[in-house]
Amino acid sequence: MPQIIAYLKFKNNCRAAMNFYQQCFGGELEFQTVKDSVFETAKTTEAEGQVIVHSQLVNDRMVLFGSEMVVPDEHANSTFLWINCDTDEEIRRFHTGLSQGGTVTSDLQTAYWGTTFGAVTDQFGIQWYISTLPIKQ
Repeated sequence: MPQIIAYLKFKNNCRAAMNFYQQCFGGELEFQTVKDSVFETAKTTEAEGQVIVHSQLVNDRMVLFGSEMVVPDEHANSTFLWINCDTDEEIRRFHTGLSQGGTVTSDLQTAYWGTTFGAVTDQFGIQWYISTLPIKQ
């Protein structure tokens, strides 16, 4: 069954925000930084290495994602909805459906974490990430 997850985008304060949400909701909190990720290069500074690529707060009743990776046309401190799909058929159906009258911002492709991923801004301006990413629970 598909699962919709809020994906929060922050500007330089993802760690503080996600730690705050952990205090409020409990659960396990994990961070992945640029350091030791596919985004790290030989020119990555120490400060750039601490940027949060992805974080997730998971408890028995909820999942919340967060990141500081904001591309130029995105707004920091914004929310994306993440659909966690079980099958490739499901992800294709949702990606196609949500793109009707909207804009595909990322075609379906294999993501660096090894699963299928795509992104759409729907006809109402809602931003969606669609993936087959397994969520730890």
